[in-house]
Amino acid sequence: MERNQKWDGERAPSAFVSNGERRFLPDAMPTREGAPLLPSERNVLTGCPGAGESGKSTIVKQMKIIHQDGYSKEECLEFISVIYGNILQSILAIIRAMITLGIDYGDSSRADDGRLLFNLADSIEEGTMPPELVECIKRLWKDSGVQVCFDRAAEYQLNDSASYYLNELDRITAANYLPTEQDVLRSRVKTTGIIETKFSVKDLNFRMFDVGGQRSERKKWIHCFEGVTCIIFCGALSAYDMVLVEDDEVNRMHESLHLFNSICNHKFFAATSIILFLNKKDLFEQKIKKVHLKICFPDYDGPNTYDDAGNYIKHQFLDLNMRKDVKEIYSHMTCATDTQNVKFVFDAVTDVIIKENLKDCGLF
Repeated sequence: MERNQKWDGERAPSAFVSNGERRFLPDAMPTREGAPLLPSERNVLTGCPGAGESGKSTIVKQMKIIHQDGYSKEECLEFISVIYGNILQSILAIIRAMITLGIDYGDSSRADDGRLLFNLADSIEEGTMPPELVECIKRLWKDSGVQVCFDRAAEYQLNDSASYYLNELDRITAANYLPTEQDVLRSRVKTTGIIETKFSVKDLNFRMFDVGGQRSERKKWIHCFEGVTCIIFCGALSAYDMVLVEDDEVNRMHESLHLFNSICNHKFFAATSIILFLNKKDLFEQKIKKVHLKICFPDYDGPNTYDDAGNYIKHQFLDLNMRKDVKEIYSHMTCATDTQNVKFVFDAVTDVIIKENLKDCGLF
C-alpha cells in the first residue's frame, strides 16, 4: 500500500521525510514541460482543485479504498478523535446558531444543556467524548428547537456530516468503537498544502494531488499544477444556497464557478484534460425540494427539480470554457461518499485519460 504524502508549503529541501510523511515543495512537483504523456510512460499526474468543502479529500479517500488496500484497523482507529471532534464542532455550531438566529429550545430545560455543552467543550481533552458530554449531546439533538436550527444550516457553517454522526451517536460512542469506511469517508479535516496519493488503475500509475480549497490555500498550489495530465475539479451541487467559510458575503457556488473559470481557461492547462465532478448530488437532491435555485441564479426559470436544476448548474460550468472548439470538459454528477458511484465514475475518467493521451500521440 502506498503512503499518502504531504507538502505543507514550508521552505525546506526539495523533498524530505518528517513524521512518516514525504513532503514536496512546488519546485519538486513533476512536470511534462508541455510534452504529451505517452501511453508507454503510463504515469498520470492528477490535480484535484475545487472550492473549500467540495468533497475533494473524500474523493482521494475513495481512491485509497478502491485502488489501494483500504483503511487498516489501526488507520480507522486513528480517525476516532477526528470524528469525535467533528461531532462536537457540529453540535456547538448548531447551538451557537440558535442564539444568532433567535431560535428557542422546544424544551426550555435544554438551555441548561446548552450551557453545559459549552462548559464541557472548554474542559475536555480534544478528540474525546466522555459520557457526560455524550448524554448532553443526545438530549440536545432530540430537541425540536435544535432540529429547527439544523434545518436552517445554510444560514451558518455546519459540517455536511453533522446529522450522519449525531444520528449514529450511540454506535459511535460505544465501547470498542471501530470507525467504518463510511465513518472515515464522512470525517472532515481541513486540507492544507498538497497531499499526494499513489495508486494504479488499468495499467496506469496515478499520482493524485489533493489541495486545500480555501482561498488562503490556493496560492500554494495553483502554479504547481502546470504539466499535470488531468485536472479533476470538484464543485458541490448542494452549495448553491451557502456562503464561504472565509467570506460570508460570497456564495459558495459563485466562488466555485469563479475558480473553475480561472483553472479551465488558464494557460497552464491548455493541453490538460479537465474532468468536472459536480459533487454532493445526494444532498442536492434533498435540498432542491425545499430551496429554489433562484437563490443562487435569479435568472433560472426552469422547473426546480433535481434533473433540471442540476443540468442548469452543469451548463453554468461548461459554458465558462472559452475553447469549446478544441477543449472538451467531461462532467459527472457524483456522491463522494458513495464508493460504487465513485468507482464507476473514476473508471470513466480513466478511459477519458487513455483516449486523450492516444489523441496526443495521433493514435486516436
